[in-house]
Amino acid sequence: MFETLEDVLVRREEILLMLGEPSTAADSQKYQSLMKELSEITPVADAYKKYKNCQQTIADSLSMLEEETDPDMREMLRDELAEARDDLPKLEQEIRLLLLPKDPNDDKNVIVEIRAGAGGDEAALFAAEIYRMYVHYAEGRRWKVETMDAEEIGIGGMKFVSFMISGKGAWSALKYESGVHRVQRVPETESGGRIHTSTITVAIMPEAEEVDVQIDMKDCRFDVFRASGNGGQCVNTTDSAVRLTHIPTGIVISCQDEKSQLKNKDKALKVLRAKLYALEMMKAHEAQAEERRSQIGTGDRSEKIRTYNFPQGRVTDHRIGLTLYKLDKILNGDIQEIIDACTAADQAARLARIQEAG
Repeated sequence: MFETLEDVLVRREEILLMLGEPSTAADSQKYQSLMKELSEITPVADAYKKYKNCQQTIADSLSMLEEETDPDMREMLRDELAEARDDLPKLEQEIRLLLLPKDPNDDKNVIVEIRAGAGGDEAALFAAEIYRMYVHYAEGRRWKVETMDAEEIGIGGMKFVSFMISGKGAWSALKYESGVHRVQRVPETESGGRIHTSTITVAIMPEAEEVDVQIDMKDCRFDVFRASGNGGQCVNTTDSAVRLTHIPTGIVISCQDEKSQLKNKDKALKVLRAKLYALEMMKAHEAQAEERRSQIGTGDRSEKIRTYNFPQGRVTDHRIGLTLYKLDKILNGDIQEIIDACTAADQAARLARIQEAG
């Protein structure tokens, strides 16, 4: 590991020198590539420099303690030594985490699909609340949210909604949200005060570029129809909505959010590309079944991942055993603590596997 880290320090110095050369400044593509590499290796290089400094502090403190006779100075040196010895394993753990293989999709935008499951209207109402939760979270990160398609019910619920969240690190943050989300509460229509359990499914897919997934347009059938539901002027009066059927897989996608048929067609293709990419990811995960079982889930829609209990005001993530008593804040988009905990649990599991293999 440490030979690799020495190489990282050398490489950072090389990049800094190249960035200062006039030929690099004149080549925008080369400049951007070097800046991207620099941003990726700098956290590792900085952590390793701290680690080396900590090692040096330990060596210096031990050496000076052998020679120093002043009691106050010896006390100060012992304090420095104890602090450095405490910091060293923490820095080593930080470096190991930084050296974990990166998910190539981490910086990608995501396409989110939420579907009401068991529970009828109550499930549709909950689907709308979870949709708003993700929208609030995205807005807090200054990410862009675009609706693709939605099937609403008259009382403010959603049987289905599909939308894109665009922003750096969207997949990295939201990839652990896929699965079954369960709500436990007393519906407004329930006169007896009994708690009902309803479910929705959430699917998070990374947006796929054309280079990631090639689509043969001969495999696609497009149908146009008049948009329904709430919409702006012209949305409900022209045949602008698009239904895309991918014949080999049977995937059907509808997009009716835009007034333009061409824009809806483009959005439908984005969703199809993401779905086909997600299928390929799932195949790769299944090929590494043992690894997948030991990770935090990132795609299985049948996995019950979280319960939102209204009477107790709590949210429990079942995969990592985390319970938070701030339901209102979470439904208002305050989900970073859950995301951080899932990320940490996944990193710990991956580290443990590497250490076992080593």
